[in-house]
Order: sequence, then structure tokens, then C-alpha cells
Amino acid sequence: MFSLGQENFSTASTKGPVRYGELIVLGCNGSLPSEKGRRKSRFSLCRRNKANGVKPSTVHTSCTPQAAKAVSNKEQHSISYTLSRAQTVVVEYTHDSDTDMFQIGRSTESPIDFVVTDTVPAGQSLADGQTIQSTISRFACRIICQRHPPYSARIYAAGFDSSKNIFLGEKAAKWRMQDGQMDGLTTNGVLVMHPRQGFTEGSRPGVWREISVCGNVFMLRETRSAQQRGKMVVSEYNELVDGSLIDLCGATLLWRTAEGLARTPTVKHLEALRQDFNAGRPQCPVGFNTLAFPSLRRKDVLDEKQPWAYLRCGHVHGYHCWGGRRDPEVEAECQERECPMCRAPGPYVPLWLGCEPAFYVDAEPPTHAFVPCGHVCSEKTTAYWSQISLPHGTHAFHAACPFCIHPLSGETGFVRLIFQSPLD
Repeated sequence: MFSLGQENFSTASTKGPVRYGELIVLGCNGSLPSEKGRRKSRFSLCRRNKANGVKPSTVHTSCTPQAAKAVSNKEQHSISYTLSRAQTVVVEYTHDSDTDMFQIGRSTESPIDFVVTDTVPAGQSLADGQTIQSTISRFACRIICQRHPPYSARIYAAGFDSSKNIFLGEKAAKWRMQDGQMDGLTTNGVLVMHPRQGFTEGSRPGVWREISVCGNVFMLRETRSAQQRGKMVVSEYNELVDGSLIDLCGATLLWRTAEGLARTPTVKHLEALRQDFNAGRPQCPVGFNTLAFPSLRRKDVLDEKQPWAYLRCGHVHGYHCWGGRRDPEVEAECQERECPMCRAPGPYVPLWLGCEPAFYVDAEPPTHAFVPCGHVCSEKTTAYWSQISLPHGTHAFHAACPFCIHPLSGETGFVRLIFQSPLD
């Protein structure tokens, strides 16, 4: 029905800078309530005008004047590993003209390219005056991209601060490797999951791993902040692939490559699917009123024609007042009613189109909804995300809707929707 190679914001182009890929925050459904500056729902990584990548060089194993100079020099990148009060290992980093570096974290300081804050269910980030302490590191991680084909992107835990330093204190998990180099983990860790068979209709979830400061791959610790590291996985690497998930303990990011985005539906595709659905004039089987999804720009505003669904059976209706709460503004998950079509009791919620195209694994029509939030997308997209256990807290995992990050429930986490065509 649609040609994914046309009018796509991600297609390869000879115009403009080379695009390495994009990071998209799970739970935002296309945008944040107030996007500004470096804090937004998605971030494009493009080749910089001048390379700013760095790579390890000199290692100072004792508190020498050279080591002290490397730390105090604001023009010199370095990582300090504090082994004890009397011993600190300092690794100098030198300029790498073949790579670009991008840094992600909670800090709003200039070294951070992409500011990420904690995401809570329904896609609402915590307010500026939040009382809940954030678990995202101020300088959470860095991504190093090759400036030349194939433009590979590698992820590393921790980012350099305004003084171009990374400090791993006494309590941080750290160790000396067999080759004499140092490595370590950040407090709450940076977890990565690479999908199997790419990010396509046939994708399957991979295994969550932890990435170290030097980019090595490890099995997970018993808890996020445990002192003991997991076993090193020598057969796996820190290179990101299309569909890789990055968890920063408070927010999860999806990595999409430029090639992957070129095969992904765009906002225009989703709008065309919405218009095509509305053109079919589906009806409420009881009130016989026509149902329609509101425009993507009004993704959070209830409309009088809004489709509602019984999530136990999937029957789609218009909003009605019988058998439950009379206010459509009440929490959707609190509304449990008996479907008038099949008498199946269950949650009764408004349906919302998933507006973030990067989360879709295909371009098929919106036929299925996540349970219990009611976000609607294609069957294979719901099937894929319902299989992924996303990190939650310090040691828990659960499947969640990618559009609002609400935990899924029920046997499968999604339901096939049953629409009634117009009687005329």
C-alpha cells in the first residue's frame, strides 16, 4: 500500500551531513510535553564538521606529576580509576580523527549532546521540581561513531564531564585486565540488548548485557549497583545494531541506524493509515455512531468520535456510560466493564494510535492494541514489543508498551481489535 522509500526522513541522501542513526526515548510516543534544546524525544547522530572522537593512549599507574597534569588539564581527556586512597590509575585519551563522539546523560552541561531524564508510565517525564531522586547518571554513556563507511557505532559506559574527565571512585566496580589495562562499571550500569534477526518483522529479542567503561560486554550483575561484575562475554561486542535497546536505569533508548530508518514507516505513512482507517467509517456496534482516530497532533486529547475497546475480547465501541464510570477522563485502567457484544468482562479504554514510527517493525495497518494502555499499531509490532522484558528498577524486568512505557498485562500483552463496518 505504501512505498517506504518515498518521502522518508531517513532515506540515504547525498545532501546534508552523513546520518549515523537516531536515538529514540521509549515512552514518549513521538514527542515530549515540552521539547527544548538538547532535551527531546529523539536525537539524530550526524557526522560532525570536525572529528571529536578520542581513544586511549598513555596509562599512568602511580600518582606521578604526569598523571596529575592529565587530570587537571581541561584540554586532555582522561579516566581515573581510584583503587585506594593511595593509588589511582589514570588513562589518558588522545584525539581520534576517524571518529565522532556523542554523549548522553541527565546533566545539562555542554559535554552532553542528548539530555535524558527519567521516564514514567504514560510518557510523562518527572517535573523539574521532582522529589524522586533520578537514577540516571549525569554523564551516563558515550557513543563513538566511525566517520567513514560502514559508519559503525559503539557504546561505552560513562561520559566525560566539563573537565573532560571520568572518575571511578573507590566504591565503583573496577579491575585490571590481563593486558594490564583498567576497566570498570558505572554505579547503576548501562545495559544493552541487541535484537536477533535485525529490527524487522521477524525480529526476536536478544539478551540483556552490561557495557563497561572501556566497551567490554558482561553478563548482568545480581542488581544494578552490585559491586561484583558479571562474567565477561568475550564473543560479543559493544557495536550497536538496528533496533538495539540502551537502558540507563530510568530511561530506555532505541537505536535505529540510517539504513533501518529508511525501511521504517514515517509520520506521513502513519497519517495515511489513520486516514485510510477513518475512511472505512467503522461504527459502534451499539450506538451505530461513526468512529475515527483523531489527528496525530492531538494524540493525547479525547475526541467524541474516539474508538474505545474492551481489552479482554477486542470489541471496539464508541464511548458509552452504562455498566461503569460515567466520566471518560478517569484513569483508563480503572474502567472494567462487561462487553455488550460478548459479555466478557475486562478493561474498557480509549484507543490511541502509536505515533512514533521508529517503534514499528512493519508498515501494516493498526489492527492490534497493547493491554492495558490501548495504544494501537500493527500486529507484528505489538507481538515484537510484548516479547521484550525491559529493565525496571534495580533488578526487575517487565514487558511494556513502547509508546507509553506502561507495563503490559494479560496472556500476551496485546489484543486483536474487532471493528464493525458501517451497515450502509
